[in-house]
Amino acid sequence: MRECGERIRRERAAPLSPKLALRRVLVLAEGRQFREAASILAKLGPTALATVASELPLELLVEGLPHSAQLLETLFSRLLTSNPCPNINTEPVIWQLVRLLAAHEDSGLKGKIRKLAQILAEYQPDIRRVVVTKRKAFEEAVKGLGCHGLTPDVGGLTHLHVALKNEITNHIEAYKTVLHKLDDLGLVTNDSKKPVDASHHRLLSLQFEDVQQRLIDNTTLLTTLDKPALKQLKVLIETLSKRVQNDKEALFCISQLKRLQPIDENKPVATLLMTFTKGCGALLELMQAPESPCHSDGYHSESEQEVDKRNDATDRYAALYFQNRPRALEALDSLPELQYATQLKAKILFSVVVLAFRTCKNLRESKLRETLRSLHVDERTSVAHVFRAQLMRCLASTADTFPLVDAEHQVLALLCDTLKEYECLKTCAALRTYVSNVTGVCWYIANQDPPYELDTDFQIPIRFQPERHIKHHSSDRMSSTVRAYLWPGLRSRSSCAHKAVVITNGT
Repeated sequence: MRECGERIRRERAAPLSPKLALRRVLVLAEGRQFREAASILAKLGPTALATVASELPLELLVEGLPHSAQLLETLFSRLLTSNPCPNINTEPVIWQLVRLLAAHEDSGLKGKIRKLAQILAEYQPDIRRVVVTKRKAFEEAVKGLGCHGLTPDVGGLTHLHVALKNEITNHIEAYKTVLHKLDDLGLVTNDSKKPVDASHHRLLSLQFEDVQQRLIDNTTLLTTLDKPALKQLKVLIETLSKRVQNDKEALFCISQLKRLQPIDENKPVATLLMTFTKGCGALLELMQAPESPCHSDGYHSESEQEVDKRNDATDRYAALYFQNRPRALEALDSLPELQYATQLKAKILFSVVVLAFRTCKNLRESKLRETLRSLHVDERTSVAHVFRAQLMRCLASTADTFPLVDAEHQVLALLCDTLKEYECLKTCAALRTYVSNVTGVCWYIANQDPPYELDTDFQIPIRFQPERHIKHHSSDRMSSTVRAYLWPGLRSRSSCAHKAVVITNGT
């Protein structure tokens, strides 16, 4: 017995190999002895820890939350200071925490996972932006669900479908009346006048009575068609379009939640969305570091306002990847011509960002040069530099209302011209929406002061750089070779504002 006890003590004191450490952690985690498993991770050296972390099945630990919180705290806190540091995707942990916070009112739960939430936010800084984006999407979806009320009509408030029926009926009656008028006035007959009768020379030779009769005929038609009661259809169609989009957003959010856990479809959609919104909000509160004693509410200095604006810009850019890109990818998946072209679909969505940003920069410079030229200001003078800065501030303040239809058409045309063999892209409404959203955000970030720049270093293969890149979940976690870019990074001056999303795999 004495020799057996001595052997056990020697084994515990001896350094663990990565393979043995991984096996022990798995056995203890399966037996829900998370504290003992955490003590093993705490004793590992940097190299052994990196090996164990890369091979550790994170799903097993996620299922054990909140009881496995201490083990996950130890894992990620050690990884923060280890070198090499494997890139572990923390999203499964984050969404399990959101699910727990959404489903439980237990005040003790927050105390159990608070430290873990703060460590995750420090280990993967972009993850907080992901949660903020998701929460905003859920909130907007709930707002959209409540926008299906009564609609103004000639007779007062009524249902949208009733208003549409009344308006279309009015249009049909008006069109019938115009058709009868055209026949009565004899303006359209089988023996129509030859085109030469409408020539410029013929029109200038009309006499007084001819012009007078033409005026009477056209006024009669205009009076029938140009009625206030017939101008509501466009508004009703726009309302209908918004409602369709709102329901699409709500169902898209629900489909995302289904990937996190089973959803009770008998529950109201708004209840499901608000529950997860609450969970996201609770997790964001836990991620925040304790506030400084000198923190004051209600007043923001000019520098704080600038920080808020730049945070808004990066949040918008992140939302393109986390919200708009998945919707566009689903739409491309539904196109038969692109059903199996996985890499092509990813390149299309990536290229739209690059093309849109380049188009917006060119448009900005064109507008600045055009303004300086129209005011006869030499671009090389100091006055021009001051004026240019003022114009940039003006463009930044009006970025959300600036007309970008031409820029959107240009981006889509460049894309379709490159991929002429895929005619389906020209008629894909979801792709046009994606282009519109991307162009709007690119215009916004290109007009900030100082303006953002895309990280256009897309060289491959290249070594994975944690300060510039973040791995997509489909990457080989052990590989440090970047083989493809899914989303371009964003730079502000010399710092990285949003990391490029990349795929790594072996040679």
